[in-house]
Amino acid sequence: MANIFEVPQPDNDLIEKAENVRLASTKISQAENQNRIKALNCMADYLEKNSNEILEANNADYSSAEKKGISRALLSRLKLSKSKLNSGIEGVRKVGELADPVNQVQIKRELSKGLILTRKTVPIGVLGVIFESRPDAVMQISSLAIRSGNGVMLKGGSEANLTNTSIVKALQEGLNESGLDKNAICLLTSRKDSMAMLNLEQHINLIIPRGSNELVKFIQDNTRIPVLGHADGICHLFIDIEANLEMALSVALDSKIQYPAACNAIETLLIHKDIAPAFLEKAIPMFNSNDVKLIGDRRSVELGLKHEASAEDWQTEYLDLILSIKIVDDLEAAITHIQKYSSKHTDGIITENSNTANRFMNVVDSAGVFHNCSTRFADGFRYGFGAEVGISTQTLPPRGPVGLEGLVTYKYFLKGDGNIVDDFSSGKAIYTHKDL
Repeated sequence: MANIFEVPQPDNDLIEKAENVRLASTKISQAENQNRIKALNCMADYLEKNSNEILEANNADYSSAEKKGISRALLSRLKLSKSKLNSGIEGVRKVGELADPVNQVQIKRELSKGLILTRKTVPIGVLGVIFESRPDAVMQISSLAIRSGNGVMLKGGSEANLTNTSIVKALQEGLNESGLDKNAICLLTSRKDSMAMLNLEQHINLIIPRGSNELVKFIQDNTRIPVLGHADGICHLFIDIEANLEMALSVALDSKIQYPAACNAIETLLIHKDIAPAFLEKAIPMFNSNDVKLIGDRRSVELGLKHEASAEDWQTEYLDLILSIKIVDDLEAAITHIQKYSSKHTDGIITENSNTANRFMNVVDSAGVFHNCSTRFADGFRYGFGAEVGISTQTLPPRGPVGLEGLVTYKYFLKGDGNIVDDFSSGKAIYTHKDL
């Protein structure tokens, strides 16, 4: 891995940029709620004003990437249609409508007379976000960063440089128009800078990688900065013996083809052996008509699949119109397979038996466990977070789609009246520990 990527030390130019973002983030963190909302609306306004320029830049990026033979999955993420851009702009405005995540009082407690403890939410500081393709992510991440009082350093894939540059220019103009420091959003365009970011622990508080498994794992292994993210998106859907067949077919299809390049699309379909013949009889032609290549275990091949799966298929994130199918004996066999191969992103079950569903959802250790619905719902916007900076598959919070509340931490504020610990040790004062 170390031979593929190098981690250079940041040069003076990058350090200067990071210091500017740090200073701007301090100002943003002190901005009133209404000022941050105004900033988002101004950012959206300037995205609209520059929409033609942004789309032209994206067409140029897409054409260049296509000529270079970039994969279909990355091309799908790179493409920014007019409707997708408008949706992203609307998303920026909607983030402004969400509750303010900053300065929320979590604890207010009297420790003793005249000694009051308060715990309040505060911005994290500076976010360093490294991502591939997806220029719409620039809008999502920037709006969430500003709304939560943070600064952000962005590094997108080189295939989207023109688009990202055009979007960030509009966002900075909007910030400036609102009266906030435009340096709170910074775009890096060189590969060297994206790796050097990993050595900016004095300036960046959190790294959020959104890209290939190789990139994410490398970042996790090569920085002292805390990392939020996931490397794999190997999601499963289990069709139980007591599944509604029509529902199972509909949800399985949506979970795979609605947007196969997304990390919440299923890569493996598990089917109870007793419902497999009836399910596959309808599912095979359905998937074939949608250009999905089906790869299955021996039992599913005997029921009509043309391609046999290898051991590697169960641990592969295709991000494409490819689906692995495995027939299992029962619920426990499905759970065992998922626990072995799942990336702990999102796994679902289709069943009419609530006890079976509860068993599955309680035992499967993933950030999202779904019953009778598509795995594609695992998304910050669909959860009502406005947008997301990424999805975390770690066990500790934040977990799953990370929105505003994942971009703040908390601080303890203690106000006294000359209180000293020795008075408590000697018995002159006592703790009351009364919640206010």
